[in-house]
Amino acid sequence: MAALLFILDALLTLVVVAFLLRVLMPVVRADFRNPIGQAVVQLTNPLVMPLRKLLPPAGRIDVASVVALCAVQLAKTAVLRLVAGAGLAALTLLAGALRDLASTVLQFYFVAVLVYALLSWVAPGGYSPGAQLLHRLCDPLLAPLRRIIPPIGGLDLSALFVLIGLQALQILLH
Repeated sequence: MAALLFILDALLTLVVVAFLLRVLMPVVRADFRNPIGQAVVQLTNPLVMPLRKLLPPAGRIDVASVVALCAVQLAKTAVLRLVAGAGLAALTLLAGALRDLASTVLQFYFVAVLVYALLSWVAPGGYSPGAQLLHRLCDPLLAPLRRIIPPIGGLDLSALFVLIGLQALQILLH
């Protein structure tokens, strides 16, 4: 049973991350024309496009994508609770889905900043669609710290402090 829950959780988390990217990419002005952006659009359009007819964007915030993200996270939480044999009380389901979504966002950014930092050491200045997307996603977290923490010996330590902060938030969440 634990293996089934793990597999379901991993697959459904990938779906949630696709919708999370759909929400974040317009906010950070990431390019939807790259292969990653195209994949995100193709995966999320079946749910986002019907919602967009009812919920227009509000500035850079795509309200339909936010609602779709919340719906997918709620469905993920419900499926995992059903498979685990837990009940589906509305309030606990909603609270669990919100907590799980916050945890997923923190984990997503932890991995994104970690990969971004590693790429900056291994292939600095190299262009790839993934690196460009990571730069757009991570820069809003890293830029404020870069103004405060100067590079030490040519090393940008802002990513380290962001990772520590994200992990601390994850601990507070649980």
